[in-house]
Amino acid sequence: MADEQRPPTREPGGGLSRRGFLTTAGLGAVGLAAARAEGAKAGEAPPAALGADERVPVTLRVNGRDRHLRVEPRWTLLHVRRVELGLTASKTCCERGECGSCTVLLDGVTRYACLTLALEAEGSEITTLEGLMDGEELGPVQRAFAEHDAFQCGYCTPGQIVAVEGLLRTNPGPSLDEIRRGVSGNLCRCGAYPNIFRAAARAAELKKGG
Repeated sequence: MADEQRPPTREPGGGLSRRGFLTTAGLGAVGLAAARAEGAKAGEAPPAALGADERVPVTLRVNGRDRHLRVEPRWTLLHVRRVELGLTASKTCCERGECGSCTVLLDGVTRYACLTLALEAEGSEITTLEGLMDGEELGPVQRAFAEHDAFQCGYCTPGQIVAVEGLLRTNPGPSLDEIRRGVSGNLCRCGAYPNIFRAAARAAELKKGG
């Protein structure tokens, strides 16, 4: 397949890969340039370009609550959730779609927040680690991770938990191989994978009331 026909690649977590993200952004820029050129031919005034630091209004539905913000078009969902909304459970790590520590759910599907523009997420139901709690009570996946000590430094843990939550929403009873694939887009540099796999299996039981 020719490069210009190849669809953007996706990471196992469901989000665009870094290459796919840059490709999509480049195609968008080409499309905008073409649209402006066509408008100029027709004698129309070209659309005004936003400066890099100009903000636009956006409404993001985060953890069941609408949040009305003004954001810069270049801001990622990772930046907005941490800096603008104060949802800091997940940490900033690679910022290029390689580690999965910033994983969120968009309409129940795992996505890397560092590769997702905030404006792109408008109209979707965004779920962060904080949204998996019931008030002050931990959710079943969080409880399973604590029960099986499925972390060491804890830096990747928020993304691992959200990835498992996303897996169990689509597959309530995954096999070990399916669990491995489900968290394959999330890296644990401490190597706590055996406990993470056990925690995911336990979380499936807890969600079923076991």
